[in-house]
Amino acid sequence: VQLQASGGGLVQPGGSLRLSCAASGHTFTHGVMGWFRQAPGKEREFVAAIRRRGTSTVYADSVKGRFTISRDNAKNTMYLQMSNLKPEDTAIYYCAGRPADLVLSALRTDHLYDYWGQGTQVTVSS
Repeated sequence: VQLQASGGGLVQPGGSLRLSCAASGHTFTHGVMGWFRQAPGKEREFVAAIRRRGTSTVYADSVKGRFTISRDNAKNTMYLQMSNLKPEDTAIYYCAGRPADLVLSALRTDHLYDYWGQGTQVTVSS
C-alpha cells in the first residue's frame, strides 16, 4: 500500500493550495483518510480527516473554515483545499489512511492510522 502526497509549495499569506493524496495497493472506500502536519521543532498534529464515502469530516480548530477535505473514491484519492493560508500553516503535510472505519472522536488520533505518505512541504511566506 502506498500513499503519495503532492501539491505542496511556496505561497504568500492569504493564498491557496490544493494537496492531493493518491492511494495505490488498497482502497480506503470503507475506511478513513486524514491529513496531519509537522512544523519544524513541533510535534505532528492533526489537520483534517474524512470517513468512508465522505459522509463525515473533522477539522482542527486552527484550520476550520479555511481548509476543506474531500475524497474521490473512484480515483482512490483524497484532497485538502487550503485557502487563506497563514505563516503558521507552514509544515510538512502528511496523508494517512486506515482501511477500517473509525468513530468521529478517534479521527484525530494519528496512531490509529495504518498507512502514511511521504509528506509534502507547504511554506507560507511573503
